[in-house]
Amino acid sequence: MRRVYLRLAILTTLLVGVVAATTPAGAQTSPLTIATESLPATTVGSDYRFTFQATGGSQSYLWGVAAGSQLPAGIRLSQLDGKLSGAPTAPGEYHFTVTLSDVRDPSLGVQRGYALVVTEGLTIDWKQSPKVNGTNLGGSVVVANHTDHAILLTVVVVAVNQIGRATTLGYQHFSLPSLAEQVIPFSSSPGPGTYYVRADASAERRSGRGMRRAHKQTTEPLVIDTI
Repeated sequence: MRRVYLRLAILTTLLVGVVAATTPAGAQTSPLTIATESLPATTVGSDYRFTFQATGGSQSYLWGVAAGSQLPAGIRLSQLDGKLSGAPTAPGEYHFTVTLSDVRDPSLGVQRGYALVVTEGLTIDWKQSPKVNGTNLGGSVVVANHTDHAILLTVVVVAVNQIGRATTLGYQHFSLPSLAEQVIPFSSSPGPGTYYVRADASAERRSGRGMRRAHKQTTEPLVIDTI
């Protein structure tokens, strides 16, 4: 029996020594750091998901946006997991400062500045600039979907004369896949007069939300002087 007690005493002493060796007294956690270097760009109307990364501290974090900073409209930041989510509603380059604090030690806090670039999700431009050919006024436009989802697109091209009368030169309604473009020709004979040409594109997701618009207009008058 005495031998058993002796062995238990020796084993206990060894275990205490191991714990002492692997857990030094006064050990400190590593410094709190926001590790994310930059943010990926996105487009108006696209679903945006990105999670900030951090190191150090107790690993129990609280995220926020510094006073005076503002996220793009439509984007929010989760305080608990540092996730940006939502769908931006306007293009631009947005600068803001993210804050990080340690839940277990509020005295530990850091912050870091970021820029999020949001570009247009829908664009329209001349493929062939409008021109007069006898009594005809025609050309073509190219529309592009820069988002991460398909859109239902309506394109209308009109010629407006000097008294404000509009004549439709072209109309199309169709579905445009993600990251795709479509060329749309237009042509008509609106009659004698001085015109400018305007092309309007409106798009929405198949779910019916997230309407976007784009337009293009000529800057020089186009004259039809023959019948």
